[in-house]
Amino acid sequence: MNAQDKELVSLFEGLDTPGVSDAMDKLGLPGQCLGIAPLDNYKQVVIGPAFTVKYVPAATPAGTVGDFIDDVAEGDVIVIDNDGRTDCTVWGDIMTQYAGIRKIGATVIDGVCRDVSKALGDGYPLFTRGRFMRTGKDRVEVESVNTPVSIGTARVVARDIVVADANGVVVVPRGRAREVAELARKIEGVEAEIRAQIAQGKTLGQARQALGYHTLQRKG
Repeated sequence: MNAQDKELVSLFEGLDTPGVSDAMDKLGLPGQCLGIAPLDNYKQVVIGPAFTVKYVPAATPAGTVGDFIDDVAEGDVIVIDNDGRTDCTVWGDIMTQYAGIRKIGATVIDGVCRDVSKALGDGYPLFTRGRFMRTGKDRVEVESVNTPVSIGTARVVARDIVVADANGVVVVPRGRAREVAELARKIEGVEAEIRAQIAQGKTLGQARQALGYHTLQRKG
């Protein structure tokens, strides 16, 4: 990551996907990756710039399927668009091992992965539509890298900021990252105060009304 990447990533430290999602709703921004779920109930939140990869059905002869990983920087989040296909995988144990060696942040796939025992054992964060054992070799190939892709209805541009945790994946447009992070912190601050007030004996209705809970995520 370059200096600007690191600065933008730092803005989201301590936040989670629900808070970021609420801020994006308030701002009228899409970015929640529908149908993309974590492989495990990760305790950590992964934050990193997107390295995007677009897969398409394989030609004859078939092209490459995984060599792009040599170009991914430490801390990046690999974002793979395989058009939601669940009949063949684009990620397995060799990729998991290599990503760990290169200290890549995580992998998000609009599609499926395999060899999940390796990822679970290594603690490597994977977010996908599921798991399936069938290889993608000779079935799909890489069409492009670092071009706009679609992940679970969300548009992802290279170097957008990816936030992923046990709840799922949210992608923040790079040009709106500061605005989203600032608003997410404000929303989480209000929710923290609500939790404090109900712990002190107020009813949930009282606390929510006093702090404007019902308009927190409302656009405008």
